[in-house]
Amino acid sequence: MFLGEYQYNLDAKKRVAIPAKFRSDVGKKVVVTRGLDSCLFVFTQNEWKKLADKLGALPLGQKDARGFSRLMLAGAMEAAVDRLGRILIPDYLKEYASLKKQVVVAGVYNRLEIWDFKNWNIYKQKSERDAGNMAERLGELGV
Repeated sequence: MFLGEYQYNLDAKKRVAIPAKFRSDVGKKVVVTRGLDSCLFVFTQNEWKKLADKLGALPLGQKDARGFSRLMLAGAMEAAVDRLGRILIPDYLKEYASLKKQVVVAGVYNRLEIWDFKNWNIYKQKSERDAGNMAERLGELGV
């Protein structure tokens, strides 16, 4: 399980470190893809397989299903974890998430998220202000 938030810098070669406490869990390769809310999602290969199987089973006749599958699957790439625990972020994903030098790697249960530092703080402040409303809506869903 991935939990917490960690601040890193993208290096000159567009690599970012996986937090040391997660490296044994992620293995030698991860899948990085476009996430939601202008961040990147990083999945272990096992978690990616579960998600990809669900996306592959969506009905082709539904426009939203096709669009979401494209967003996640066509935007995905395998990334090797180097001996220092870093992964390479390709330009198209770096641009998608508006990543600058400072980034946040957030553990979100079954995935990691990579955020631009400034965007993360804006998102976090908004979420913290709206936490009561979110909790109420989730309560209606039985959470």
